[in-house]
Formats: sequence, C-alpha cells, structure tokens
Amino acid sequence: MRDTQTRRPSSLALAASALGLTLMAPLAMANEAAERLTERLDPLESYHASFEQQILDGSGERLQDARGEMWLSRPGLLRWEVEAPYTQTVVSDGNDVYLYDPDLEQVTIQALDERVTHTPALLLSGQVSELTESYDVEYEQDSGDDVFTLVPTSADTLFEQLQLIFDGNMLTELWMTDSTGQRTAITFSNAERNGDIDDARFEFDIPDGTDVIREDRR
Repeated sequence: MRDTQTRRPSSLALAASALGLTLMAPLAMANEAAERLTERLDPLESYHASFEQQILDGSGERLQDARGEMWLSRPGLLRWEVEAPYTQTVVSDGNDVYLYDPDLEQVTIQALDERVTHTPALLLSGQVSELTESYDVEYEQDSGDDVFTLVPTSADTLFEQLQLIFDGNMLTELWMTDSTGQRTAITFSNAERNGDIDDARFEFDIPDGTDVIREDRR
C-alpha cells in the first residue's frame, strides 16, 4: 500500500505561518488535488475490469482473498461479481442496489442513497462534484502512479480513508481503511475504459425462491 506520509514542514511553510498564511497554502493544495482527481474521473463514462481483492487486518495479516469482475457506467450503474472463493453479486440500477448471496438464497435491496454511495465500488459511479465535496482530497506521485487519498468530511461513512491509484487515466488499485484499521486492497486488471456495456448488465432479476429483504428509504 502506498501510505501517505507526513512530511516535516519546510522553512517556506514556517514563514507563511508567521505571516498568517497557513490556511491559504493547504487550501490551494487541496483544490489542486481535487482538480486533478476531477480530470481523471470526469471523462470516465464506463469501466470494465477483472479484480483481485484482499482484506488485511491492522498488522497487515491477510484475512481473506477474493476475485471477480466489475462493470461500471456513470451515473449510478454498477455490477460487481465475486467469483471465488464464494459467489456474490452487487448490482446498482441507478435507483436501488441489490446484494445477492446465492448460497443463502437471499437478496437485500437498498436505496441508492448517500449512505450506500459511500461504499468504494459505488462511489466511483457517482457524480464527481459530489465526491470532491464529500471528501478531503490529497495527491502524490508514487513510482510514476498518481495516488489520490480521500478522507470523508462526515463521520457517517463506512471507511476512514480511501486511496485511488491511477496509471495514466486507468484506475489500477483501490485501498480502503476502516475505523478498526482493517484494510481492503483491490487490484484491477484487463481494464477497458469507456467501452460499450449493455444496459442489461445493470438489471437484476430476482431468482425464484430467493428471500427478499428490502430496506426502507430514509
């Protein structure tokens, strides 16, 4: 993981502090980072990739591995299929999100509200302006990759930090850290940006005999 490092303040920063300019430089840097992220995401209309996912505890020990495939079309459309070691499907049709577990023969339906869009996979399918308004954005380069670190401005989120890593315009990695220090690392491969995706990919037909749990809209 490419951790954001805390750097020792330079003499220029200390001089700015003495002149009462401490708020101006961080604000400019934050705006520049948000603009850079907007430049990456604004042209993104669709995205299709395979993924490998690891869940690590606070000490870095691997707790779980998974792999699968994802399709995304903005705004609000997503299909996220976990293929192994278990099968699970998440589909967003722009209004509702379906979380289907075939082993349990159960599907949970949630409204695509603010709480749901704070999950990383759905976050990418939303409006860029909402993203940069809801998160403090930092930017750095690491070995030629562009690394964006997002910290939620609200406490009502499912994670404390999110990192998006780009190689050029292609999203290659996504890292999420929750309040317990547990990290989820997702690596994308065989990615296609702005290709044609059939709208039927974002429809979900509930299989016969499946238990349906529907959460009320807030």
